Amino acid sequence: MTDHVTTHQAQEDARNDNILIWLNGRIVPKAEAVVSVYDSGFMLGDGVWEGLRLYDGHWAFLSEHMDRLFEAAKAIDLDIEMNKSAMIAALEDTRTANGMTTDAHARLMVTRGVKTRPFQHPGLSQQGPTVTIIMEHSRPSLPRPIRLATVPHIRGLPMTQDPKLNSHSKLNCILACIAAEKAGADEALMLDVHGFVNTTNACNFFIVRKGEVWTSTGDYCMNGITRQKVIDVCRADGIEVYERNYSLVDAYGADEAFLTGTFGAQTPVSEIDGRTIGAGDMGPVTQHIRALYKNLVAKDAAK
Repeated sequence: MTDHVTTHQAQEDARNDNILIWLNGRIVPKAEAVVSVYDSGFMLGDGVWEGLRLYDGHWAFLSEHMDRLFEAAKAIDLDIEMNKSAMIAALEDTRTANGMTTDAHARLMVTRGVKTRPFQHPGLSQQGPTVTIIMEHSRPSLPRPIRLATVPHIRGLPMTQDPKLNSHSKLNCILACIAAEKAGADEALMLDVHGFVNTTNACNFFIVRKGEVWTSTGDYCMNGITRQKVIDVCRADGIEVYERNYSLVDAYGADEAFLTGTFGAQTPVSEIDGRTIGAGDMGPVTQHIRALYKNLVAKDAAK
């Protein structure tokens, strides 16, 4: 299998060649959006980030994304030196500069900034944070459902690197992705420290069994905003949804499986470790949840 697809696969858009990027208070052409080799993010992966999606002029669940970004920065003792209102204004300035109205994706990144010497100690970052917003025209384009392979890389304990942090240090997930691709799959299915099914390397993971929707306990996964919205819409619609421990045996026998994330919302899974899941396509429960989520995005915009 060589026809890999990814959960962040988008249509090619020539407009992205000329996007403008927000960098430390300035909006600059893509070629000028550069940072120092001494930057903490480049040197050590020392930083946090958010991904946001633009629907019809509205950033979906913006307040939740801002809360998560600032909580993550506090957790790693990083002073962003901007408040939430200023960050939202920067996001909107970037959107306006690029003339984007819908089908856009923003990656908002904050690092501890430029270091005085090339070593680990955070006290060597003395020039303030580096803040940047990359915004691209981005319409998801998935030619088929995702194939998963279970990998030996796990979602670890919070005292090592808490999986709830959207940090720049993504090497564990990158290695998981590489292992999955070498196994002929598109993305990695990662277990937790107890061997229960957790997430993929890039998204949160759900299965459907006999009309019930299952996902992990949340103890070892990214505190995904789309994940929580799926749980919320299921509960509001009367769909039984459970955050629980479950094994690969349960996943292999699922009627449906799908991934959640800001970019793709709900992405169907056709195969896990060579086992076809359900009919191998997006199932009816996933389709229904996708419609419920779309309605929730519209309600959020109306607020």
